[in-house]
Amino acid sequence: MNSRFRAVASFLIVVFLVPALSWAGGTIPVGMHIPVLTDQAVNSKDAKMGQTISGSVAKDVIVGGRVVIPKGSEVKLSVSSVQASGRLSTPAKLYLRLRVVTVKGKTYTVATNSAGRTEKGKGKRDAGFIGGGAAGGAAIGALAGGGKGAAIGAAAGAGAGTAGAAATGKKDIEFPAETRLVFTTRADVVIK
Repeated sequence: MNSRFRAVASFLIVVFLVPALSWAGGTIPVGMHIPVLTDQAVNSKDAKMGQTISGSVAKDVIVGGRVVIPKGSEVKLSVSSVQASGRLSTPAKLYLRLRVVTVKGKTYTVATNSAGRTEKGKGKRDAGFIGGGAAGGAAIGALAGGGKGAAIGAAAGAGAGTAGAAATGKKDIEFPAETRLVFTTRADVVIK
């Protein structure tokens, strides 16, 4: 009877205690990576500073062999930096920050870095459009009317180059739903 009791007790420990220990909460230290999938699209053209974006944890966050934040836990992100693309030299940027994570029905505030990107500047490319247009206009003006024609042609060519740069220059950033971003904690977070 005693060995039967031990067998049942061992079985109950395995069934109930081991899963509870695998998710027993813990402290997420500074520098821990938390991968997140966005639930909705956001773009640099329409986003506003502080706007809330929903998402979920992309994979279990494990500390010391224990799952502290299970995959699928709900998160709230906020737009921490945004700039729509300008016509000439203003590159688009869009950054989000992880603010809140919900684990087993409890909500925890999280301090993280921002994750996102900035488009490359277009200054050199735009200068090429404008400078090339001016040089081409000057050459055509010089052939047509000499020195005065060259000056008029250069001005007209620069204007055409500027228009070309402006027409082709806007490129905003979009993070569609299911975009994976990785955030790094800036302070310890105690999950209970």
